[in-house]
Amino acid sequence: MMKRTERFSARIHKLLFVVLFLPASLLAEPVTLQQMVELALKHATGVAIAAADVQHASAGFRELRNSYIPQLTAGAGLGWSDGFPLSLEGAAPSLFNVSAQSALINPALKYFIRAAQSDVTVSNLRTKDQRNQVIEDAVLSYAELAKWEQRLNALRDSQTAAENMEAAVAQRVKEGIDSQLDGTRARLSLARVRLRFAEANGAADVLREHLSKLTGLASASVEIDPGSVPALPAPDKKQEVAADANPAVQAAVEHARAQYLRVKGEHRSLWPSIDFAAQYANLATYNNYQRFYQPHSFQPNNATVGVAIHFPFVNYAQHARVQEAESEALKARKQAEAARNQISEETLRLQRSVTQMQAAHDVAELEYEIAQKNIDAVQTRMNSGAANLHDLDSARSQASERFIALQDVTFELERSEVSLLRASGDLEQWATGTK
Repeated sequence: MMKRTERFSARIHKLLFVVLFLPASLLAEPVTLQQMVELALKHATGVAIAAADVQHASAGFRELRNSYIPQLTAGAGLGWSDGFPLSLEGAAPSLFNVSAQSALINPALKYFIRAAQSDVTVSNLRTKDQRNQVIEDAVLSYAELAKWEQRLNALRDSQTAAENMEAAVAQRVKEGIDSQLDGTRARLSLARVRLRFAEANGAADVLREHLSKLTGLASASVEIDPGSVPALPAPDKKQEVAADANPAVQAAVEHARAQYLRVKGEHRSLWPSIDFAAQYANLATYNNYQRFYQPHSFQPNNATVGVAIHFPFVNYAQHARVQEAESEALKARKQAEAARNQISEETLRLQRSVTQMQAAHDVAELEYEIAQKNIDAVQTRMNSGAANLHDLDSARSQASERFIALQDVTFELERSEVSLLRASGDLEQWATGTK
């Protein structure tokens, strides 16, 4: 009984040791594509920078809009006067003073506020484009990692078959059935499989590290679920429609609109404007006010409320600012046209690339299917004595090549389709499942 208890205790210790020291990658649950995208959006520095730009633009808009709200300033202008009391920083010396000022009628300010509002829209659109860039990076890295992991699984079987083939050929060389050249070819086949395995393993490790930096997950815990990738929709938008829906193009167009509004604002800065102004001051007797004014007319509490009217007659500096704004508006309009043309051409190229990759995928799939059937045919011929091990090795090598070609074409097709989704502005909706 004591020995049985000791054996049970030893098994428990072994089990605890295995659980504690099991690699994290074996304990981690697979991360779906949607989860990977959400983590990337939360962790990406580019998205955080874009969000800060949105806050900055929003604050600039509120700053201009609040110019219509009176700005109150309270303080004092304490000082000693010798002779007539001169002003301190533009105000009469006082024990306490309060001033208020705001825009009342300002034609230029109205357009500057609208331009600032457009800047907020531009920042939001650029944030969306930055999010699309992060999503595209996460999706393509996820899909490529799935490709390499699938290839690793296939290469493990190929490596086992190549090792068995190499051992069988080596035995046949010893028996004098095969030549030394046949043995070298068998070793070369095994070496090629090992090379491809090392390449696939290295690429998978690099992609896991990239996804780790992108999402904040530990590299060892990056386990994917290829089945979580949703089906890619068929491209049905024309390049002109896709260009208009692209956030980068929309941001460029809105930026051109903001610059045009600033031109109108600079023009109207030459128009008359009216500001509201008010001031209250409590004056001190030691500033000699009563010496220069009639004693019975001096009072410590004083207030002024009114408007300040401005008529800009000659302002060459403002005319120069108008010309500067016009040049910036022209530049922004041309940049918007260039962005739209670029996205339109890129969308057309991607559409044609998707069509081409679909045709190439069909060809690669049929070639792989033929290669697989060829293995079965060679196996049947071997059973009847019409083929040998070298024929089987050649058929397996050809099937492996066709499988790798099919994987590469499939991934390039996915890359083109994902890039097309980004160009048309539908990538985030597809990747996150939102509407």
